[in-house]
Amino acid sequence: MASIIRPTLLRQTALSASTRHAASLTNALSSQPIRSAVMKDSVRIAAFHASSRRNLLPPGPQIIHGSVNDPAPVKPPSPMHGSYHWTFERAVAAGLVPLTMAPFAAGSLNPGMDAILCSLMLVHCHTGFQQIIIDYIPNSRYPKSRKLAHWALNAATVLVGVGLYEFETNDIGVTETIKRVWKA
Repeated sequence: MASIIRPTLLRQTALSASTRHAASLTNALSSQPIRSAVMKDSVRIAAFHASSRRNLLPPGPQIIHGSVNDPAPVKPPSPMHGSYHWTFERAVAAGLVPLTMAPFAAGSLNPGMDAILCSLMLVHCHTGFQQIIIDYIPNSRYPKSRKLAHWALNAATVLVGVGLYEFETNDIGVTETIKRVWKA
């Protein structure tokens, strides 16, 4: 509520309230330092609330295509980018639950199960970050940034995939690492 009030009005209200509060404290305790402390605090609070709002990033380019009467562009329906994509994401997420618990419950260190767990985690993370890019970097405003973000995501996914492969084949593996960290 204080951010929508004009700064001068806020300062006046804070000063009058602090003056009333300080007057009652002065009458009760008859001390000047308390009044100056209350005045100083109220001015500092009023100055805090009166600060201007600054955006972290400048606004994106404002480009208007067509006129007000033109219909909104609608992409042709594609089941691959609709329900199949969503079903695939849910299946991967649901498959991660038993795969995360199975190596610890069964007590076996099967490299095949470890490989499936790592690949599903990688696919799950890739699709999640892909949706973040799609949601927060609009293609109509930032086409080059979106393409760069997708390329960076693909490069990071390949790099992490190679790293997980090396960790699984040349080291102790993901589940054994988790077991050792859990017992440490």
